[in-house]
Amino acid sequence: MAKTAEYNFKTIETHWQNYWEEAKTFHAVTDSKRAKYWILDMFPYPSGAGLHVGHIEGYTATDILGRYKKAQGFNVLHPMGWDAFGLPAEQHAIATGLHPAINTKNNVDNFRRQMKRVGLGIDWEREINTTDPEYFRWTQWIFLQLFKHGLAYVDQKPVWWCPKLGTVLANEEVIDGKSERGHYPVERKALRQWVLKITAYGDKLLKGLEHLDWPDATKRQQKLWIGRSEGGLVKFNLEQGQSLEVFTTRPDTLLGVSFIALAPEHPLLKCIVTEDQQKAVSDYITQVASKSDLERTDLAKGKSGVFTGSYALHPITQERIPIWVADYVLMYHGTGAVMGVPAHDSRDYEFAQMYHLPIKQVIASNDDSTLPFCKTDGTLVNSQKFTGLTCEAANKAILTELESLGCGKTMVQYKLHDWLFSRQRYWGEPFPIVWVKKSDYAKLLACKDSPFREFLPEEAISYSEGNETFCAVPLTSQHLPLELPKVSSYKPAEGSTTPLQNAEKTWLNVRLNIHTGELCPEDGTTSEGWISGMRETNTMPQWAGSCWYYLRYLSPHYKQNFVAKEDVAYWGTPDLYVGGAEHAVLHLLYARFWHNFLFDLGLLPTNEPFRKLFHPGIILGPDGNKMSKSLGNVVNPNEVMDEYGADSLRLYEMFLGPLEASKPWNLQNVEGVFRFLKKVWREYINLDGEISAKIQAGFHDTPAFEQLLHETISKVTEAIENLRFNTAIAQLMIFMNGFQKEATVSLDSAKKFLQLLAPFAPHIAEELWSRLGENASIIEASWPKFDPNKCVRSELKIVVQVNGKVRDEIYVNADTEKNAILEAAKQAPKAARYLQSSTIVKEIYVPGKLVNFVVKP
Repeated sequence: MAKTAEYNFKTIETHWQNYWEEAKTFHAVTDSKRAKYWILDMFPYPSGAGLHVGHIEGYTATDILGRYKKAQGFNVLHPMGWDAFGLPAEQHAIATGLHPAINTKNNVDNFRRQMKRVGLGIDWEREINTTDPEYFRWTQWIFLQLFKHGLAYVDQKPVWWCPKLGTVLANEEVIDGKSERGHYPVERKALRQWVLKITAYGDKLLKGLEHLDWPDATKRQQKLWIGRSEGGLVKFNLEQGQSLEVFTTRPDTLLGVSFIALAPEHPLLKCIVTEDQQKAVSDYITQVASKSDLERTDLAKGKSGVFTGSYALHPITQERIPIWVADYVLMYHGTGAVMGVPAHDSRDYEFAQMYHLPIKQVIASNDDSTLPFCKTDGTLVNSQKFTGLTCEAANKAILTELESLGCGKTMVQYKLHDWLFSRQRYWGEPFPIVWVKKSDYAKLLACKDSPFREFLPEEAISYSEGNETFCAVPLTSQHLPLELPKVSSYKPAEGSTTPLQNAEKTWLNVRLNIHTGELCPEDGTTSEGWISGMRETNTMPQWAGSCWYYLRYLSPHYKQNFVAKEDVAYWGTPDLYVGGAEHAVLHLLYARFWHNFLFDLGLLPTNEPFRKLFHPGIILGPDGNKMSKSLGNVVNPNEVMDEYGADSLRLYEMFLGPLEASKPWNLQNVEGVFRFLKKVWREYINLDGEISAKIQAGFHDTPAFEQLLHETISKVTEAIENLRFNTAIAQLMIFMNGFQKEATVSLDSAKKFLQLLAPFAPHIAEELWSRLGENASIIEASWPKFDPNKCVRSELKIVVQVNGKVRDEIYVNADTEKNAILEAAKQAPKAARYLQSSTIVKEIYVPGKLVNFVVKP
């Protein structure tokens, strides 16, 4: 590269990005002789909008850490991939007629190009894509393992169906009874669905949280989502002869039941609604069908319901209890039925008041007579022989009574419900399942050496349609991957529910040879050993590919299994996982479930996938709101890099404030870090494009400058280890101020500063390192070490105020300049929160004592 006096960031950055790619600088290989460090980013969905500056924040942070660990001698793995199945690509295909794969590839290419331009040290040889058949071969294989071990089944489930979009929507895609995309009306529709039995892992998922280094808030969210509760299952006999079961955590309130409420989807409703209540209940169910689960359970909204006309009998008193249908009861929570105890439950109390139902107090407290009384430290009243017992004692006594009557038992219940694992969409992994008639399934069972027994479960998975029962036959490993067929439309045809039902008959209808494992299109012929079937036409959800993607990074091209034993034995699990807090429950819980399952099969050496987790804060738009295309406040990183370069973008995003905090974007402030980089350039390069004469080999730095260097090494090292990148950059700026004042600086010190700068601004650091005479990349240089004895300075405590109120404190060296102190004060974590969304109108510094920032909104 030609030497120039100008800081031409465009030429410099392009040159070094090409160098890293050609030299495979960041390619990691399994090497048992070296200590490893695996950094994992939550891989992105490649949308057409491309990356915005908010995405860049987390990726830059992990890149800094990866470069630092590499300089420390670690064998660093920092891979990237694409979570590329999903609804947006399918909707684009419906609108344009282009296959989703085409749009997906274009989006992936754009994302990759942007990431490379930022200078991210990614091992691109390990790149994965969930839509690649060689990837989803193993997603399908893992599903078949779940199927074989009884953790996958089918069931009729109510789902959100949008007739206009022709697809099922997730709860979060439905707002006020309309689709988030297009705002079309939606309805509840019962469809045959694949379900994964995640509840079988409820205790393991709960217990595993104890040993994870995760944010407390995230662990709390998972605990609440799993929702383990101990209580009792109570059976209420009905006057019609049937019975229903209710799970309750408060058996002590049983004598206070005044009504029973069923979910609108409860299957018992069709059997118990009386003739005179039929229309009212039917109209009510239709009305509730447009409400989301969030709306139905919103405590701030009024409860509603309709009397069914039927009664249950109290298991102890035999009193008649009216049965209602109510919107606040969800079918998949508990048993889809609740016993209404209005005196001791706020939701039941509101419901009872609305419909003038009895409110029977059965628990009292000497110091609180307010109803509803929901505490558990009272004494039972009006409860027959249980009166006078404490709540704890009554729970045990009443359950014992119910067990003796055959009307109840102790039980552990989870709020967590089994995972709805299918979608009526095209752009997803096809299920490797063929449905055959029950009589043909019996032939398969009779063939003890059939290849189709490879993933066959102990109990058949079946469903009925009309008078016929169909059983699920799993494909064999040899039939994987099962790829998506061509379809005439990406929307379901009239009368169908899935786009795959539009597929060619040669894909849909197949024949299986139970003796040889052959599979071919149905041709209408019959012969010995062959049975006919139809492929599953649902597809897997987008979550499927993201459950295990991190493992495929270890062996991206391995064909014998989803991961090679030697790779997973060496790399283990990620040493750090970085991603948004919005994935606190679903993705992280689903991945933990699959990882635990694979561990139980003996396929993985650890039971948890992510030991350490970090959530970066979001970067807000210039208007202070979360960046969103709909709000028009998204900042394109390409525009920033065009004007200031990738190094400036990286430095600015890391300098905004603490990594975990939310921070507003201000393009004007990018100019500040750009000036800093130009200052670095001028200190190293003279007007002739040569190394500055002030940098001298063999020169001994002044004691003060040497001390500053060692302090900087110490502080930057500590800051990177603790992901405090803003404070590291502040210290680099302090050092450069000192560098600028020195008449002469040793070549050794000049090199060490570049090594400290390199993780943050790698392009300029590489260029200056090269101009200092180094042939190898700066990435190959060992991280500088500091001498603690040369870091000792008298320190001052500086109080940091905002509008006269003490918000934080910092410690600085006694000879630190005013500007450096002001900059450090702005980065003080507690004070920074009060400065982020405000404008500083005045900066006051009382030497050696305090800093006060006068701000206005």
